[in-house]
Amino acid sequence: MPHDLSFTELRQRTGMSVEQVAEDLGYSASTVYRWERGETAPKALVYRALEVVARFTDGPIALKNENPTGFRFIDLFAGIGGLRIGFQGIGGHCVFTSEWDKHSQETYRRNFRDNHPVNGDVREFSKNPSLIPRHDVLLAGFPCQPFSIAGVSKKNSLGRPHGFLCDTQGTLFFDTARIIAHHKPAAFLLENVKNLETHDKGRTFATIMNVLRNELGYHVQTRVISSAPWVPQKRQRIFIVGFKEPTDFDLANLKLPDADAGPKLKSILNRHEDVDPKYTLTPKLWAYLQGYKEKHNAAGNGFGFGLCGPDAVTRTLSARYHKDGSEILVDQPNQRPRRLTPQECARLMGFEREDRPWHIPVSDTQAYRQFGNAVVVPVVEFLAEAMKPHIQNAVANSRYQADVAEVGQQPRKLENC
Repeated sequence: MPHDLSFTELRQRTGMSVEQVAEDLGYSASTVYRWERGETAPKALVYRALEVVARFTDGPIALKNENPTGFRFIDLFAGIGGLRIGFQGIGGHCVFTSEWDKHSQETYRRNFRDNHPVNGDVREFSKNPSLIPRHDVLLAGFPCQPFSIAGVSKKNSLGRPHGFLCDTQGTLFFDTARIIAHHKPAAFLLENVKNLETHDKGRTFATIMNVLRNELGYHVQTRVISSAPWVPQKRQRIFIVGFKEPTDFDLANLKLPDADAGPKLKSILNRHEDVDPKYTLTPKLWAYLQGYKEKHNAAGNGFGFGLCGPDAVTRTLSARYHKDGSEILVDQPNQRPRRLTPQECARLMGFEREDRPWHIPVSDTQAYRQFGNAVVVPVVEFLAEAMKPHIQNAVANSRYQADVAEVGQQPRKLENC
């Protein structure tokens, strides 16, 4: 089968490295390097697979018979890419990334070899959303901020609209909403802290739901999910799923794995002899933490450190972990406890596993902050897999609607895509 592009040219259009092609297509790196040098030629199926990926890049390649189940997504407030991993894993192609923190950008670039840059402040793009490539799915772990809703009653009395352009002005959710309003993706997944539901006596959450459902017109579901079924950590986060058109997706009734049967701390710990002594608490810090806990216990409070043995499930890892490690201290018999190492945090958050190494190019302090602010990857992978058939149908229908609109025909729904 003749091809207009060489293997190397087509690979470069995808933004993938030789190693990534080898891993994704199930060949050895040495085989792919032989294709690269022109010593042997890959099968037509390999060209087809790369053409599908290239179709969803920003390159100029024009392809026929494109894969109807592939989709493009954007990664906003990306952190170090936890949301991306889940949706890349179900066949999505990331076409835009925004993350303002330079240290998180460094980690993101190290672990995702992209054909697009890691952009900074999302507000520069929400001013002109057309700068963001077209996409089918939007991912965003937007920060929780208070919304000023003063004056809404007055606007009601005056008959003035008070949509998200007013209610959420100056918040980062506002920027997310503007991008959704412009691009109208087939679906989105938003993530935030559990307390978003009760923030500002529930007004923040009510405003967000009003914007997503009533103003932007999405079918929205929410659920707080704990990470305990997947990793040895009790970390609860709220996930907000929206589809532009009605679907059978049922977030509330998704059956989660049994948390009691989830992994324990020993599954992510390094062997004792492999841990640098610098992670063991100093005598001064250990004495301070013990004294602090005793003081609060005497006052009837529950504040204090969390000492964990190998069969424990830890508290939530926080962005302040670098300060004293108090929420998760690893018990070391006959000596002072220690912090988790950054690599252990990578496993605790599900970024690293046996078949997926995670590179940490930043200092320990920055790594702890990054993991403390991140999503737990296996939770996102679970949700992405559950959303996959609904995304495929939504994207196929969306493209069909666009195609028939272009030729001026009456659109209709696709069934059983």
